[in-house]
Amino acid sequence: MNMDFLRKLPIPKDVKEQYPVTDKLSAIKDARDREISDIFSGNSDKFLLIIGPCSADNSKAVLDYIGRLRIAADKVKDKIIVIPRIYTNKPRTTGEGYKDMLHQPDPENNPDMLRGIVAIRQLHMSALSDYGFTCADEMLYPENHRYLSDLLAYVAVGARSVENQQHRLTASGLDIPVGMKNPTGGDMNVMLNSIIAAQGSHTFIYRGWEVRSQGNPMAHAILRGYVDFTGRAVSNYHYEDLCLLGELYSKNGVKNPAAIVDANHANSGKRYLEQIRIAEDIVHSRNNNNDIKKLVKGIMIESYIEDGNQPVGGHIYGKSITDPCLGWEKTEKLIYRIADIIK
Repeated sequence: MNMDFLRKLPIPKDVKEQYPVTDKLSAIKDARDREISDIFSGNSDKFLLIIGPCSADNSKAVLDYIGRLRIAADKVKDKIIVIPRIYTNKPRTTGEGYKDMLHQPDPENNPDMLRGIVAIRQLHMSALSDYGFTCADEMLYPENHRYLSDLLAYVAVGARSVENQQHRLTASGLDIPVGMKNPTGGDMNVMLNSIIAAQGSHTFIYRGWEVRSQGNPMAHAILRGYVDFTGRAVSNYHYEDLCLLGELYSKNGVKNPAAIVDANHANSGKRYLEQIRIAEDIVHSRNNNNDIKKLVKGIMIESYIEDGNQPVGGHIYGKSITDPCLGWEKTEKLIYRIADIIK
């Protein structure tokens, strides 16, 4: 094989024993899981807001952001359940660039995945112990999910991974909501097939075991827009797009038909300020169509302390080093605005 085996990494069981979740924190997670599950089953009409930095690049800044989010979340809790984004694995289109905290706990130094495993667990644990938040992360590597499986509220399968068999089958064995993004080329059938696969039961190999999953009835779509053959960003969050998704679900007998709309990425053309308008547009669609209200369970927003982004090596505190994000001042206003207008 044309690779160097650098070192054997600890298995998730050993890392969990070294950094355990207490009974008190487990109880907080269980309560959050029930609240969120009720939204996907239709037993609650609260709205989900999955919000936070494009990538978790700095623990201090991410926790500072989450502390601010805690205050805002408490003010809107009657209508909205907030799930912070702590994205510790970042896919890269060409494989080049910063791949997030799992790979590089210090973005300016070489990869160190042993330190990265510890860093991402400690970050998610701090969000739970200090602020009572279980958070969302992206499942870049299915076999790594168990390092965080006792901490997460929500998992996203990215646009580049959604057609991958191992992602689909692993999603079928999780007991929390898993959002399957439409692929970068926009094919809704690829996303739909992924959801159907994740909702089914399967026997497969996982971390050296033969396992049988029970199926995940909370697997659902994340609409993130796409890029057409000319390289142009095309949005798919509009009223007509949501109606089409509802029809596809109905034709295919999908359980608990649900969708989260990603307000950034190709939906905004990565023009991060457009997330404000897009979020209001989605809420307006829900308010004017009861079927869309039942379908669209929430919005995903990329947000951090400072507006925009900067290159790796930039030292503006709380400013993204990957995709541009909405700054905190605008984010806070948007959260309260959504709470005001949502029905």
